[in-house]
Parts: sequence; C-alpha cells; structure tokens
Amino acid sequence: MSKILFVMTGADHWTLADGTEHPTGFWAEEAVVPYEAFTAAGHEIVVATPGGVVPTVDKGSLAPEVNGGQEGAERTAAALDAFTALQHPIELAEVNLDDYAAVLYPGGHGPMEDLSADAGSGRLLIDALGSGKPLAVVCHASSALLAAAHADGSNAFAGYRVAAFTNAEETQAGFADKAKWLLQDRLTEAGVQVQEGEPWAPNVVVDRNLVSGQNPASSTAVATEVLKKLS
Repeated sequence: MSKILFVMTGADHWTLADGTEHPTGFWAEEAVVPYEAFTAAGHEIVVATPGGVVPTVDKGSLAPEVNGGQEGAERTAAALDAFTALQHPIELAEVNLDDYAAVLYPGGHGPMEDLSADAGSGRLLIDALGSGKPLAVVCHASSALLAAAHADGSNAFAGYRVAAFTNAEETQAGFADKAKWLLQDRLTEAGVQVQEGEPWAPNVVVDRNLVSGQNPASSTAVATEVLKKLS
C-alpha cells in the first residue's frame, strides 16, 4: 500500500476586497471523491495543512443543491465522516516527499487565502514537480501554484497547461466583483497556460506529471488520471 498526500487549506475564511471574511475552507467533493477513489485502489491517505490545523469544510459544499439533492448531500457528509485522516493532519512543513507516491491539492476558496502564498507549500510543489510523481490540483487549489516561485521570481509552472476555476465560473458564483484577485488572471500573469473549459463541466488537463481539474465536477476525472499514472 502506498501513501498519497492531500495538501489542504488551513483557512476557514477568504478575505474579500472590502476586508470581509467570507466563511469557507475546502470543498467537500474535491476531497471526498479522490479519497474514495484512492482508498478503493488500496492507497493510504495522509492529510497535511499549514500549521497542522484540522481543515474546515466549506458548509456550502454540503448543501443538497451542489450534491444532486438531499441523498447526495447525506452521502457526501457520510464520506467526510469516514475520511478520518482529516481529523489528524500533519504539519505541512514536516512533509517528506519521499514518503508519498503522489500529491493532491483539493480546492475550495480556502487555498486562495493561505496556500496561494505559502512558501513551504510552494517548495513542496517545486519538489513534487521535479520528482516526476503524480501531482494534482483541483479547482481553486491551482492557486497554490502561485507560491511555487524560483529564487529569480519566475514560477515553476510557467509554460505548463493547467485547468483552474475560471473567471466565468467565479462570476457566475457571485464572487468575481468581490475578490481581491481572480485565479485565472493571476495564473496567466505567472506564465501558466490556463485551459478554459465550459463553466461547471468536467475539464481535466494533464501536462507531464501535473494533473489539474477546473472545478468540483472534475474531481472524478482527476482521481482517475492520478491512478493511471500510479498503475
């Protein structure tokens, strides 16, 4: 059994342009779907967060309307309860990449608050990229790539093709005019080639050992691509 590292946000809010703290965290589907796929394939999941704090789930991601109805919402909630590693995260700064076969970053608006500027996470991403091991980011977790800067300030992912939560989706979600910055814009400024798909539809991009998904609906395909790389 190999271990797969989930690097997750430690934030429970996202600071908007006017200083308002919007309650958030990680998006349930983006953690639960890969967790179930990987454990079903026999892998062990270890969770790491900045400071080793227990990650907060975005309450909005547990609502029936984003889970296909009440039954789906109950299934997601039950899956979160079964994901016991969430309650026992390790400190991100203490991660030894050699211990893991792959690394995955689930999204939610939380990573926009902390992982987008976390130097330790940035170093881990650079190391993971260089290792050739499968490295996956889902939705807003692509914001973590912004912290993967070389000493000269250039981004380690410049020139890579990546799927990420788009400006169109942020607009439709009602946050584009409230955010300090938009993910698609910042990635583009860093030299990352954002491959925009249809809003809310699955869109997964694989470039070398990097697997990225645009939105929650892309979680299943991201997990599938990571498992392909591990087989």
